[in-house]
Amino acid sequence: MARNVVVTGGGTGIGYEVARRFAEAGEQVVIVGRRRAVLEQAAAGLGPNVTPLVCDLADPDAVEAALGELPERIDVLVNNAGSRETVIGGGPHALLARWRGDFERNVLTVVLLTESVRDRLTPGTGRVVTVSSIAALRGAGSYGASKASLHAWNHFLAAQLGTSGITANIVAPGTVAGTEFFGPRLDEAEVSRRAARTLLGRIGEAGEVAAAVYFLASPEAGFVTGEILHCNGGELLGR
Repeated sequence: MARNVVVTGGGTGIGYEVARRFAEAGEQVVIVGRRRAVLEQAAAGLGPNVTPLVCDLADPDAVEAALGELPERIDVLVNNAGSRETVIGGGPHALLARWRGDFERNVLTVVLLTESVRDRLTPGTGRVVTVSSIAALRGAGSYGASKASLHAWNHFLAAQLGTSGITANIVAPGTVAGTEFFGPRLDEAEVSRRAARTLLGRIGEAGEVAAAVYFLASPEAGFVTGEILHCNGGELLGR
């Protein structure tokens, strides 16, 4: 029987590749995000197994309203939505905006949805996979701190869900091509600089991160929980 899979941030980049992996395997996939046009275009390209759902996951009212459009049984939840706050400037107000923005977009988007649907996760076989970042370990101001918060929260979640046979894990990517995260900053010179920091001499591809997510959501990963799977080409060794 096909599994019900929910992928947040599924319209572009890593999320799109994650949704593609599950859709090609015959699973029923809901991709969630804020931008209707992006989601609808992605769903059209991914095929009939994929349904778009527009929701601002940092807004509790929006999350509550979206529950009626999510599957009653969720076999796999992939928390991929997130972004870097772009507020610049000095002073406490700009500082607060950066930290609050990163917390809302990277932590609340994950926690609000997961806690809202945890009773729908399939006992015994359910999977929660959250996409973090190498920044959580390397350190990157408010963005790194928000991603590190997910690591601590995932330990708590794994303990909570473990009694029901449901796993909860993290995938922490390094620099990945083909996403919107870096924008024009990831030019040829920056790619070369970042590639040189890895053991493999290159940056990653979104499909490689999606493969790591897919493994943690598979039946074969049923005895793996509370873990952080690093997917960074050896840029930062796991610990």
